[in-house]
Amino acid sequence: MLSGIRVLDLTNVLAGPFCCHQLAHMGAEVIKVEAVGRGDLARQLGADSDLASQKMGISFLAQNAGKKSLTLDLKSPDGGAIFERLLATADVLVENFRPGVMKRLGLGYNTVKASHPQLIYCAISGFGQTGPMSDRPAYDQIIQGLSGVMSITGRPEDDPLRVGYPLADTIGGLTAAMAISAALNQQPRGRFIDVSMLDSVLTTMGWVVSNHLIGGVEPAKHGNENVTSAPSGTFRTKSGLLNIAANEERQWHVLISHLGCKHLSNDDRFRTRDDRKANRSALTGELEPYLAGKPASQWEQELTGRGVPAGVVMSVPDILAHEHTQHRGLIAEFGDVSETGRDISVVRTGFQADGKPMVVDCPPPTLGQHNDDLLAELGYDEDTICRFRMEGVI
Repeated sequence: MLSGIRVLDLTNVLAGPFCCHQLAHMGAEVIKVEAVGRGDLARQLGADSDLASQKMGISFLAQNAGKKSLTLDLKSPDGGAIFERLLATADVLVENFRPGVMKRLGLGYNTVKASHPQLIYCAISGFGQTGPMSDRPAYDQIIQGLSGVMSITGRPEDDPLRVGYPLADTIGGLTAAMAISAALNQQPRGRFIDVSMLDSVLTTMGWVVSNHLIGGVEPAKHGNENVTSAPSGTFRTKSGLLNIAANEERQWHVLISHLGCKHLSNDDRFRTRDDRKANRSALTGELEPYLAGKPASQWEQELTGRGVPAGVVMSVPDILAHEHTQHRGLIAEFGDVSETGRDISVVRTGFQADGKPMVVDCPPPTLGQHNDDLLAELGYDEDTICRFRMEGVI
């Protein structure tokens, strides 16, 4: 879908790389411009210290498949000249430095726009390029706390909890990829896109935010309960936890009929949706003795077969191995990736096109893997490339 589009990925760690990960899977040529000798910090991160020592850390492998790697000292005159040539070939530039860093490098949007007016320039940061907090450093955990996400996550009696994966980084990356894709459709092209991770997360909290702004409801922690309906939450069974979302009246009656507790429909505490919401704790106490008769997996099969949304609470390894995940082609496998001596498996994107998953042809690149090819394409001969390498320009 983005065939023929060249993206310069000047990003690190997660939000920016995840954005460019989406673009690469949609067909864009993504050139990852990395610091000489160090590369993306994510190359040193992840659960496997051996891979991290090779600058192929799992955190890097997770969202850099399909990209090309060019190491470049942007502070050197030759490095700046190389990058200027590269800019002339690009459609998109993505960066996630703190505001002001690109300007100090002589690569701020206004400077770049003067020579490349049709370039789409996307800056991803914790708080955006403007505003009282714009200069502050930010990581995912900071944004989760400031956004209110932590304040509504967990059980009412416990302290706030962070979501168990880098939610803010990921949402920021998806927001950037969406905005870039839209900007590519504009003719003539040329747009500055300012992505704030804080803004991005807040916009995904629409129901919570609107309940407060419009309904005057103070957002709060509700554990595993869905505040919009009941029974809609997590329940204990004979074996394992089961999520049930009987959000419709018909589903409620089918549920209690199948569980063998149809009498609950005549209980004044549970007659209406609002009654059940007001007495959700008591309702859980009534349902779980019946659910204790069978394991979660069996209830899942029986209830979904009767039109009641239900699902086992699974571990990450379990869902990755599940036949449905396998059928969807969500996992990409690359055999014996250079330098690591390992087979690498990573997640693709969350959508298919024309019935097929989005794929890339090559695994995550080693640091500077494509230096020679890209510089030759830009018009540099072998002797010049060798000099660049000796002088630390690449």
